[in-house]
Amino acid sequence: MDFDLWLPTANPFATPEYLAAVGREAEARGVHGIWVGEHVVTFEQYASSYPYAEGGKIPMPPGSGLLEPFTTLAFLAAVTTSVRLGTAMCLLPQRNPVYCAKEVATVDWLSGGRVDFGVGVGWLREEFEALEVPWERRGDRTDEYLEVLRALWCDDPSAFSGTSYTLPPCTFHPKPVQDPHPPIHIGGESDAAIRRTARVGQGWHTFNRAPAEVPEALARLEAALAEQGRSRVDIKVTVCPYFKPLDASITEQYAEAGADAVSAFLFAMSPDDVPAAFDALDPCLQRARAC
Repeated sequence: MDFDLWLPTANPFATPEYLAAVGREAEARGVHGIWVGEHVVTFEQYASSYPYAEGGKIPMPPGSGLLEPFTTLAFLAAVTTSVRLGTAMCLLPQRNPVYCAKEVATVDWLSGGRVDFGVGVGWLREEFEALEVPWERRGDRTDEYLEVLRALWCDDPSAFSGTSYTLPPCTFHPKPVQDPHPPIHIGGESDAAIRRTARVGQGWHTFNRAPAEVPEALARLEAALAEQGRSRVDIKVTVCPYFKPLDASITEQYAEAGADAVSAFLFAMSPDDVPAAFDALDPCLQRARAC
């Protein structure tokens, strides 16, 4: 089983020195991949419910915010050579799909083909409103935007015509290094997310799920895959325990439950704290390698 990191990139601690220390330490220890999240703006007061924390509020102190994910991954690409670099998750329906395709392809190009493109539909309605992007039908828009990305990455010339977006014939270069394109990982716990994974995904990324909760979710995924004429071997399942406990024994339980990768929450307050944070996770990494 692969062992990944889910890396919070909130200020003030996500400094260049901190990110460089994480990248170099991850590479030295044999971590498979690093995942980063996305929120372009946050709010002190909001009505939307965060699905991964009790009380429905994202655990982010006032005055902090996340770094832009693709800029962060490009930085990490420069201080690593083998660690894979992923978004968990890129909020695709609130982005322009052409610029998003360019950002993904650029990081894939600069990293030598190490990008995993994780996609979510979003949970924070207020963020969509701040960007003047419709909240409604964001799932349908995500599906079309993924088609726009595929056309840009794979076709030459590229074109797409849909309900939400029309891309006139155009030239898009550089194409991603990975053929036919970087793996698409769908994030989310809903039936809609699982169906989207079955239709277009190469991976499913699930958050805050304990080992005992994995088999039922995989059964839903396998049923959705069968409807698409696909099988479980077509999909890489990554579980991020997030706020749930993780130790070597629990890591093994994730593997026994059917996960292909576990993505551990890494948190350190400064570059000096990074080695100790990796030391704490090392038993989990070693157990994952043995599974």
